[in-house]
Amino acid sequence: MLHYLSAFASGLIFSIGLVISGMVNPAKVKNFLDLAGSWDPSLLFVMGGAIFITLPGYRLLSKSKAPWFANTFHWPTRQDIDAPLIKGAVFFGMGWALSGLCPGPALTVLPSAIPGVIGFVVMLIVGMIVAHHQQRLSA
Repeated sequence: MLHYLSAFASGLIFSIGLVISGMVNPAKVKNFLDLAGSWDPSLLFVMGGAIFITLPGYRLLSKSKAPWFANTFHWPTRQDIDAPLIKGAVFFGMGWALSGLCPGPALTVLPSAIPGVIGFVVMLIVGMIVAHHQQRLSA
């Protein structure tokens, strides 16, 4: 039960950070991605701040024998760059650039019932289902 509470608390803190930083505002994100136009560098500071906070914690945990709320760590084991990874990154980047949203911010503002956000989340779910079935067929 404790691991569910810690996951919920982590998600809540992440969501609050997204709202405070403005990353749930598609216009702000699009302006960040518009290097040749009305570039808004403020999200660069948000991402830099996230790295500044995360890196020491990651290094500290990587030296621990076990996590606090689970029996073992689940570290990534793959280090190769393959076609599915590149394809996923391209689709993610295209969706982020076109909509100004990525999954975290979209789910954070979903309760606002903004039509563009609802459409984004519906297509996100469709994309996840298609990707899941494609992976099953290729395995």
